[in-house]
Amino acid sequence: MTKTRKKAKKRLLGLACLFMGILGILIASIFKDWVTIFKNKKESVLLSSKYDTLLEDEIKLNSELNKLQDPEYVTRYIREKYLYSKDGEIIIRIPEEDIKEE
Repeated sequence: MTKTRKKAKKRLLGLACLFMGILGILIASIFKDWVTIFKNKKESVLLSSKYDTLLEDEIKLNSELNKLQDPEYVTRYIREKYLYSKDGEIIIRIPEEDIKEE
């Protein structure tokens, strides 16, 4: 083999190594970006479901807030929740377990 052929082979081998190195860097970069994209998609789905839950909670709380503006509802709520009674009134609490059995 002549020197020119050896130089050509070395040059070709060097270019092939350089090309493989650049290709490897590009593939690693693309893989890293894909991993980030998949993580972001999973997080997006999770946050979206959490957002929907929070919207439902907000609707419930706004409904409760509107109910609490009504004095009759507040009176009934306090009487039921905290067992307040009117003068001369007796409160008998029935356990919920007995109601479920019937």
